[in-house]
Amino acid sequence: MNHMNLTRRSFMKITTSAAGGLAVGIHFPSMAEASVEGAAAEINAWLTIDPNNIVSIVTPQTEMGQGAFTAVPMMVAEELDIPWENVRHVYASANRHVNNDNLYTTTSTGGSTTVSRRHPYMMQAGASARERLRVAAANRWQVPVDKVTAKQGWLTTEHEEQGTLQGSYGEFAAEAAAVTLDEEPAIKAYGDWWLLGRDVPRLDVPLKTNGTATYPIDVSVPGMVHAAAMACPVPEGRLVSYDFEAVKDMPGVIAAVELEQVKDVPAFTDLRSGVAIVADSWYQAQNALAVMPVVWDYGRGASISTESQMAEAMQLISQPGALVLNEDGNVGRRLDRGVNHDAVHGIIEASASQVTGEVYYRPFETHATMMPPCAVADVKDDRVDVWTFTQDIARSLNEVADQLGRGTENVFLHQTYLGGGFGGGYNMDVHRQAAAISAAVGRPVKVVRSREEDIAQDSQRPPVWGTYKAALGEDGLPEALVTHFVGDEKFPAFSQRGVANMPYLVPNRRHEYSVVQNHIPIGYHRAPGANSTGFIVEQMVDELAQAGGWDPLEWRIKMTEGNEPWQRVLLAMKEKSGWTTDMGRGEGMGLAVVASHGTVAGCVATVAVSRRGQIFIDKLDFYINSGYVINPLAAREQAESSAIWEMSHAMFGGLVIRDGRIVNTNFDSYQMMKMADTPPEIVVHLEMSEDQWWGGLGEPTGPPTPPAVANAIFYATGTRVRSTPLANAEL
Repeated sequence: MNHMNLTRRSFMKITTSAAGGLAVGIHFPSMAEASVEGAAAEINAWLTIDPNNIVSIVTPQTEMGQGAFTAVPMMVAEELDIPWENVRHVYASANRHVNNDNLYTTTSTGGSTTVSRRHPYMMQAGASARERLRVAAANRWQVPVDKVTAKQGWLTTEHEEQGTLQGSYGEFAAEAAAVTLDEEPAIKAYGDWWLLGRDVPRLDVPLKTNGTATYPIDVSVPGMVHAAAMACPVPEGRLVSYDFEAVKDMPGVIAAVELEQVKDVPAFTDLRSGVAIVADSWYQAQNALAVMPVVWDYGRGASISTESQMAEAMQLISQPGALVLNEDGNVGRRLDRGVNHDAVHGIIEASASQVTGEVYYRPFETHATMMPPCAVADVKDDRVDVWTFTQDIARSLNEVADQLGRGTENVFLHQTYLGGGFGGGYNMDVHRQAAAISAAVGRPVKVVRSREEDIAQDSQRPPVWGTYKAALGEDGLPEALVTHFVGDEKFPAFSQRGVANMPYLVPNRRHEYSVVQNHIPIGYHRAPGANSTGFIVEQMVDELAQAGGWDPLEWRIKMTEGNEPWQRVLLAMKEKSGWTTDMGRGEGMGLAVVASHGTVAGCVATVAVSRRGQIFIDKLDFYINSGYVINPLAAREQAESSAIWEMSHAMFGGLVIRDGRIVNTNFDSYQMMKMADTPPEIVVHLEMSEDQWWGGLGEPTGPPTPPAVANAIFYATGTRVRSTPLANAEL
């Protein structure tokens, strides 16, 4: 017992073994393994079928808890018509995809698009395989194809002489693989589904609960050494020098490797200027790196702070900003009075009923994924193998090849599970670091970022400030509205989503935008843009409704008339939520509705605020319209996940910048929502239009949650909370 290394992972393995309890596990082989085991036949690049009628379905997307490894097999299995218990998931080969003209169309995993945008060709793969099996059976049985049925893994026909003939898919798989169809079959329409639309438990859950799921941090390669890397703590800064002599004799230390930055201002996937220590263990490498003397050139960012950005933003927002066009170039599409954009200000100034909003603000926020970024690289003369923290296996493979100056033919990126992502798996150079270090030392290397380095070097969610002016008509509804937002210069669209193109039917409309100086890398976060702007817009809407004497829910219903997806959500909220603005002092109910990723999501939040100002979220009630849903169970799980993730940042998050660097870089100073903070009741209503449009479901419930909570706080206390973190509000 003195020598037992009992980790959480090993504990789960022991307690779920045959000796320790119920053993539940599924082996998910690679495509190469699936093709060898049982002489499985590859019908097309998406699936193989073995003689035992087991179908192995390729998933080119990454599994980071959102259910891709279940959703993709479901879509293929629906069309193939194979019993779900016969389905296995296998990882896609990034090398095969990259070197065969993007074989799987895309390996990108983000934007809630795995189902919403990609279901046609994924389902087509299953339909094509099904038809090839039918042709193979027809050829062998010498009957017309239209006499062969394919259902639940069996091919059947009525033969004139031999009667009923039947065979499993596995019996005809090899012949089907050689079939070329004259025309690809159409995929099924909604209503013809037998599997999609049902609650299907995720395939990855058993592995994650018994400890057998493999993440990059679990990977070990013979002869592997470990590295800790550090880039300039002020983004865009550069390494000047380091003194390896001062640490080279520390225990386990092997080498120091300079990480050379190619571009003056690197993108978030470019290698940043820095240095790494290589050692026998990561802790030895990290300890040496922490004390090694390093000199940095901090660059332009050293003068930027949270305070300087706030001062600049407040100055900008107090004066007119630049006119912004929305994506279709027609931000003034509702100017039905024939006025020009500048005249909207005039309408407001001339109105006897003006509403001027105060400034709303959300700060920088970080990903803070469960697993810190990690990559393993084994660089040899004739082959490169990489395991990494990524949401796009093909892009990361290409980046490794680029880093090493090699072609992609002999670069192999091995997919694993991802310990959280939320956009962070797009915005990494950790695989470039691992490849560069492995090439330098000539050995396999595992790079793990400390939590401090993870947050300091992450691609952050940008800050956004927003305010508005409006003129109300005799009916209390706005007849003119000007919004002015201030945000980042790199991705201005992030700071304006859902603002210029808001669904509320204001006759005269103007939107302005200004940018603040910023050197912090900006990247994708769960529901990018909508997560911050929704906090502002949906509180602004409440203020406009209150100023005009309208109930906030009735205001939204009135202002979205004719917009069926929004009306469906709002009317369901009215019918089912028990909505009221009068719960008594200390308790409140608030609502918000935000569209993102093609989905309209509404939240009704019930909160209690104590006499000491503590906020307790008692219930979150969601209403989601994504057009269609293929797995209601997964949809509900993702709704809960997105909401809790967003509330973690809105309630406790917020990065602080001092002298150009992030100062709160671990969970003691950048807190996340704990179990005790989680609402005891979360209810998810799927209110689908089922009208030929598909939205995403991995992100949309996040954006309406903070403004719904903030609106509820107003009704509980009479105080409007215009900035996050909400926990800092003086209530």
